[in-house]
Amino acid sequence: MVEGNGAVGTQAALTKKDFESDQEVRWCPGCGDYAILSAVQSVMPTLGIEPHKVVVVSGIGCSSRFPYYMNTYGMHSIHGRAATIATGLATARPDLSVWVVTGDGDALAIGGNHLIHTLRRNVNLTILMFNNQIYGLTKGQLSPTSERGKVTKSTPFGSVDQPFNPIALALGAEGTFVARALAVDRPHLTGVLSRAAAHRGTSFIEVYQNCNIFNDGAFDMLTDKAHKVQNQIRLEHGKPIRFGERDERAVVQLRDGSLKIVEAGSVAEGEILVHDEHRGEPSLAFALAHLSTGPTMPTPIGIFRDVERPVYGDDVERQLVAAQAKLGAGDLGKLLMSGDTWEVK
Repeated sequence: MVEGNGAVGTQAALTKKDFESDQEVRWCPGCGDYAILSAVQSVMPTLGIEPHKVVVVSGIGCSSRFPYYMNTYGMHSIHGRAATIATGLATARPDLSVWVVTGDGDALAIGGNHLIHTLRRNVNLTILMFNNQIYGLTKGQLSPTSERGKVTKSTPFGSVDQPFNPIALALGAEGTFVARALAVDRPHLTGVLSRAAAHRGTSFIEVYQNCNIFNDGAFDMLTDKAHKVQNQIRLEHGKPIRFGERDERAVVQLRDGSLKIVEAGSVAEGEILVHDEHRGEPSLAFALAHLSTGPTMPTPIGIFRDVERPVYGDDVERQLVAAQAKLGAGDLGKLLMSGDTWEVK
């Protein structure tokens, strides 16, 4: 029985309010997390999934307060391990819609190993990785996505680290749904969220999210009215990749497979690259991920890849059914007492 709008036992349609908890939302004023939270709460009713069938798992970081603000089940877990905990949950309870909310530090530093194995296994869950290119909760240290030369509290002379490219990393781990969105572009973000939720397998969305306290303006070239049209490369399946105020710029593929941005008028229409998000072989999506080196230049936004592959939980369930058919029902007590045991007196 749907319990929408607080009316127990009715079939009332779910609304955004059904997914808003009674907790005061507490992030820094102006934080991009507010926009992402609102977008997720708006998308949830459209999925037709009741709040008690949704679970949000987070790690540690500013973004990890998310479960408190969702009127769903949730868990504020430990640093870097949100994807691991969510893997167990999604595998044991395939009837649930499982979401992971994490940040660039939580997911790509201490949690990097867990993230790539979730992606390669293709666990049926959705990962939202908030990328502000800084450690916000711990007051402004270098993160795995901070640009080279970045001066922070932990790199007072500038970073010498090569930053991760989260999209390329997800594609390299054979992610089946890989996308990028902007926290401040609500229509586009909600569209990507809806597509991710509908995908069977691991959906990975990198969300560029401004930290106005410790890394303000990191994404201005993609979000400011004066610059965004010239720098957002919107990816749309089946359409030539063009951008600019009059679509005057385009992306072409060179003979070596790399991509290049050109003036659209300088090439034939047939030479302009047509986006194919369903292409099984990931090299095109990987090339798009490397079209920009950071959000200060023309950068692809949208769904890079959306393909089908066996889902981890489905395969596990098939093995369990086959094992039970062959061996019969298991006996947990017998299993615990098998092998070497001893009695303490």
